[in-house]
Amino acid sequence: MPGMQAFEYVRPADLPAALALLAEKNGKARAMAGGTDLLVQLRAERFQLERVVDVKAVPELNELRFDPPEGLTIGAAVPCYRIYGDASVIRHYPGLIDAASIVGGTAIQGRASLGGNLCNASPSGDTIPILIVMGAHAVIHSAAGGRELPVEQFCIAPGTNALQPGELLVSIRVPAPASNSGAYYLRFIPRNEMDIAVVGAGAWVELSQDGQIQDARVALAAVAPTPLYVDAARGVLVGTDGSDAALEAAAEAARQAAHPISDMRGSDKQRRHLAGVLTKRALRGAIARARGEATPSAH
Repeated sequence: MPGMQAFEYVRPADLPAALALLAEKNGKARAMAGGTDLLVQLRAERFQLERVVDVKAVPELNELRFDPPEGLTIGAAVPCYRIYGDASVIRHYPGLIDAASIVGGTAIQGRASLGGNLCNASPSGDTIPILIVMGAHAVIHSAAGGRELPVEQFCIAPGTNALQPGELLVSIRVPAPASNSGAYYLRFIPRNEMDIAVVGAGAWVELSQDGQIQDARVALAAVAPTPLYVDAARGVLVGTDGSDAALEAAAEAARQAAHPISDMRGSDKQRRHLAGVLTKRALRGAIARARGEATPSAH
């Protein structure tokens, strides 16, 4: 087995220091939030680094704050357990809890973060589709300044994200939930826990006062080289009452958008089928939440 490569480990206490440490190595430095992916990848020699910058002590990356007009700010190093244990998230963003509570097991959730999951850019990342459908933005900083990027544009290839050398994902911003809106995430796995999604589906809907769908978004995991926003689903849902026919049309849009591979966890045919099945289930869950109804467990 390959051994761990040698690298410099640094733990800055503030954001300017972290950005300077990343910039100095010209692409040969990488930030570490929880390390649940990065350390495994270093041991497997997936890439070569000269410096690992532990950002757990940077205040901006540990912020978890809800502001009713502005929405939710999730620091890139905030571990999953803080997200699903936060009263504001429980009340306003149950769809986030669907995803954050199934990342690995309990021990992993003590370290793993939504920011790390996003930067890992796995096609099967469970927290990414729900962030996409909720309209989240990645807040990125470097020594030269800052920028924001919609989450659906952040993952550009398997294991590759949009960060440039010297850039750091500082936080994720999720808009304040619209009235009469709801989001839901679920996945299919062959075992009950600590497994990688064969397919995952996230859905978000906003209802009008008369109960019609006035906006909707669907995103999928593990059916494309990156987490996939299904743009066509919106067109077949808006203006409907969420009937079985409308949900089946959205499911077909998901099946058509999916272009999965076959591997040891499932065939491409199975994944396309599951994309449709899970899209309908996720939409039913999102609609129920938008109506203020109880929903089944997403697990």
